[in-house]
Order: sequence, then C-alpha cells, then structure tokens
Amino acid sequence: MRLRSRTAAVAGLLAAVLVAAVVAFAIVGTKGTAGNVASAAPGPVATAQSGSAARTSFPGLGAAKGEPELASIKAARPRSGQILQARGPFDDRFVLENPTFNGSVVSGAVLVTSDVSDLLELQVLAGFYDKGGNLLGTNRFVHHLGADSHAHAGVPQERTKFIIRVPAALAHRAVSVTIGVPVLVNE
Repeated sequence: MRLRSRTAAVAGLLAAVLVAAVVAFAIVGTKGTAGNVASAAPGPVATAQSGSAARTSFPGLGAAKGEPELASIKAARPRSGQILQARGPFDDRFVLENPTFNGSVVSGAVLVTSDVSDLLELQVLAGFYDKGGNLLGTNRFVHHLGADSHAHAGVPQERTKFIIRVPAALAHRAVSVTIGVPVLVNE
C-alpha cells in the first residue's frame, strides 16, 4: 500500500511539474512584448493591458451580437389561442408553470428543477404570432441577480415569475405565443 501511495504522489508531482513547464514555456515563448504569446494551437490568448485587467480572446471567435434567440420560435406555427413551449438548450433544467396569454401580456413562472441554488441569470423569450401562425415579433423577460439580492436566508428561490408584454407595434394582431428559455444560469 505504501508503495502505491508513494507512486501516486510522485505521479501527481510529475503532472504538476509538467503543467508548470508548459506554462513557463508559453511565457518564455513570447516575442519579447507583453501580451504577444506565441501559440501553436488555437485557444484562449491572455493579453496584458496597461492599467486594466487581463483580457482573454479566442482567435477566430467573434463576439456575440444581440440577445440570444431560439430557432424553435422562428420554426413554430401555433394555431390561434395556443401557448406553446419553444425548445431550447435548458429544457431539462426547468418547468414552465401556468403560462397564460390574454392578447397583450404573456405570464407564468419558471421553476428551476436542476438543483437548489441561486438563480443568477434568466431570460424568457416569447414569440408572438398572427392568425395564420406567422411570427410577428418577440419580446423577453430578463432576470439578473443583483448584488443586493445575493444575500438571502434559507433555501434559494427556485421559482421566478415573468410577465412579457406584446410589443406595441404588434398590439391587437398577436393571437398565439411560444415561450422558451435561451438563458438559464444558476450556481
């Protein structure tokens, strides 16, 4: 047993030395200018910024533009009066509760089922449709955990109520809705 634990300890130490050597090689491999790290493989590149925090970029990956969307909202064709749940990347982590739509407002609640932790970010996206099932437009509910709201006593809130208004330009034309969650972040 002692030999195995010593072998495991030596292997762990060698792995740590190898990681340190790779990091040191990356630093030594600079072109002599702060922030210009030579990299043979694509991946994050940390750059030094004078007077600010370090910034990481991913070569070839552009910054996101606009708010996150759900392709399933564009593809849906709900019948008049229907409320459908749009497919999204977090469907296995929440339950949509009591959705209602009165022609001008869609409301309900998102119950997080994945774990019991603080909800940091949530976006609920609603798509509004005309009588023919054509998408007229969208609107969204956004929840951010503020610095003040992080201090809590007891079990974190797992249910978040939402209200999303039909955009004024679509008033009196929206007769059905789809609801989806493009953003869900919890601790």
